[in-house]
Amino acid sequence: MDPSKGEPNQKKAPKAMAKKETEEFQFVVYNTMTQQKEVFKPKIPGKVGMYVCGVTAYDFSHLGHARAAVAFDVLYRYLQHLGYEVTYVRNFTDVDDKIIRRANETGEDPLCLSDRYCKEYNVDMADLQCLSPTHEPRVSDHIEQIKDMITQIINKDFGYVVDGDVFFAVDKFPNYGKLSGQRLENNRAGERVAVDSRKRNPSDFALWKAAKPDEPSWNSPWGPGRPGWHIECSAMSAHYLSFKFDIHGGGLDLIFPHHENEIAQSCAACQETDVSYWMHNGHVTNNNEKMSKSLGNFFTIRQITEKYHPLALRYFLINAHYRSPLNYSVAQLEGASEAVFYIYQTLKDCQDALSKLQEEIPKDGKPAWTTPDAQECISKLCSEFQAKMSDDLSTSLILTGAFLEALKLVNNLLTMLKKKQQQKQRLLVIQSLIEVEKEVKKVLNVLGLQPPYSYTEVLLKLKEKALTRAGLVEDDVVHLINERAEVRRNKDFLRSDQMRADLQAKGIALMDVGTETIWRPCVPVQQEPEVVPSGGQKVPAETGQEKKASLDSI
Repeated sequence: MDPSKGEPNQKKAPKAMAKKETEEFQFVVYNTMTQQKEVFKPKIPGKVGMYVCGVTAYDFSHLGHARAAVAFDVLYRYLQHLGYEVTYVRNFTDVDDKIIRRANETGEDPLCLSDRYCKEYNVDMADLQCLSPTHEPRVSDHIEQIKDMITQIINKDFGYVVDGDVFFAVDKFPNYGKLSGQRLENNRAGERVAVDSRKRNPSDFALWKAAKPDEPSWNSPWGPGRPGWHIECSAMSAHYLSFKFDIHGGGLDLIFPHHENEIAQSCAACQETDVSYWMHNGHVTNNNEKMSKSLGNFFTIRQITEKYHPLALRYFLINAHYRSPLNYSVAQLEGASEAVFYIYQTLKDCQDALSKLQEEIPKDGKPAWTTPDAQECISKLCSEFQAKMSDDLSTSLILTGAFLEALKLVNNLLTMLKKKQQQKQRLLVIQSLIEVEKEVKKVLNVLGLQPPYSYTEVLLKLKEKALTRAGLVEDDVVHLINERAEVRRNKDFLRSDQMRADLQAKGIALMDVGTETIWRPCVPVQQEPEVVPSGGQKVPAETGQEKKASLDSI
């Protein structure tokens, strides 16, 4: 609505309404154990215990690790948004066969190597704006808890010792396979090494591994050695959250055998073990094949953020449902980069405008009034956000619809401010702008897309990354803009159009704003092939006067 066209039907900002709508939704999550969606009800009202399996720290983390971290970071943020006090535990595996092999290759101490990659992982997580968990335990710091749990398992006749190794006897646990539905005989070793002939059952898995030369080891009742892979998470989750907690998460590939073995171990150590919800994120694929280090088809987070802003990568990761497969695609990363540029450009324009209007904004503490359009927009955004997030974190459905409508309204309100209006009507537009911006930022905050630094910094960095992908520097673009301006003065619009198209093919969009030409990143647009008419002279498939680009379109 344009306030200049009459007295608006003024309404108060929808804070109370939004709260009422929020209360109508129940948070529903998909539970892998029951294979259905369930209403989330924590064991202790108002508090949530959540354990998520972290990385094995022997190399830089890849896109699959980023997806798991971002998926559960969104869950963490949303639970806090709902008012829960969350204890979030995400471990580091810093003692493992893969770490030892890599350390032997590099001539490094295994614990030093893993410590270095734990720190590098946290650098990546900070770049992706993942909140730090409440606790980040490492295996090497929890050997005593692990040995205590193994002792409990042996004392209850679920474990046995062979030459300093300790194995879990899966035959003793009748419910083995209840999470994955896997048959017992499919779990050959249940671990990361070949089948050991000393096992009573090939499916038995290691709880403790006897020491070998040049490997980290600790003393134990069964001799010097180190923990098996699976026992670490059972011991550390019990240590920080007890044997009864709300959410256990991780990647889809951990369901079997890792999480299956965790359940067996934990139940063997404590009969009252109970995890309410098992949640798993889907794979990241490359050409529809699971992305992993073992297959050699992965991209590290660093490789991607060299060319794309970490916020664009985060947008890409949450622009699909966390349980669905996510296929790596340069086109989707380009689209994500353009989308976040539009978001932050809109918010920067809004912030700039409001900073110049401080004297016009009432500071009497009274509730703000908004236009009917703003009221409807805010109400729809609140309702849609809560509905989609409460439905098993359907983040991909939030980034469209009401959210984009809200950004469009912000731009419309900014346009209105440039028109002459009566003071009362102008104030209404300003207050509407403030309230819509506030709701947009709330959504971004829960999704982890609200940057901790200025929008100007984000936009500059997004432009730097676009130039890197295009193989250009800022001076190159400025030179081409100046050259194109001269071409336009000579009325050579065919060449001018071609110059713009050439840059657009590299992901650089030119926009003529008045007498000035500015640029912004865009999705590279492949040019149409040249058409050869019957006369034999080549001409571009599209010619004619240039069309003005709009910052409001993405």
